[in-house]
Amino acid sequence: MKTDSLITPGQLKSEEELVKRAQHTPQAFGELYEIYYKRIFNYALKRTANVQLSLDITSVTFLKAFSQIKKYRWRDVPFAAWLYRIASNEINDHYRREGGRRVASIESIAELADTSDYADEINQAEEEFSRYEEFVLLHKKISELPVIYQEVIALKYFEKKKIREMVKILGKKEGTIKSLLHRGVEKLREKMQ
Repeated sequence: MKTDSLITPGQLKSEEELVKRAQHTPQAFGELYEIYYKRIFNYALKRTANVQLSLDITSVTFLKAFSQIKKYRWRDVPFAAWLYRIASNEINDHYRREGGRRVASIESIAELADTSDYADEINQAEEEFSRYEEFVLLHKKISELPVIYQEVIALKYFEKKKIREMVKILGKKEGTIKSLLHRGVEKLREKMQ
């Protein structure tokens, strides 16, 4: 199954069939896991900038999805929307438990790089490190925003989701999401100055 952000009606139908099978057989859920694991992990990573925390959140997301799959009702919305919602809730719950502390260490960001890709060239390594420093700064400023702005910014700019996809993931109206994006970007712009 194609895992692009926009799927065709035919792909949606085959996904629906896979979800229905997953409600009865763990092997079918394993297929869903294989399709969506990387996307959910990357979303968590971009929201938290912490590899270990992202692994934990992704694991909990799929564990919750697996334990609740029999209750899941198909609504002609990609299955990923449900997974993103679970992951968002887990991230938000984590930060509530931690008292809102969001700390990104350079070590956790460095884990994002595949060191074998730039081991031969110091210049490339320096460029990578510079990008990660920028990412850390950007993530720090995003993490200072209210959670609802963090969600829409992460989905739009990190996950490359369209507004109509964000409507399904967040369960909010299109106008609300556009407004949140506009306000979130403005607040982020102010913080970056």
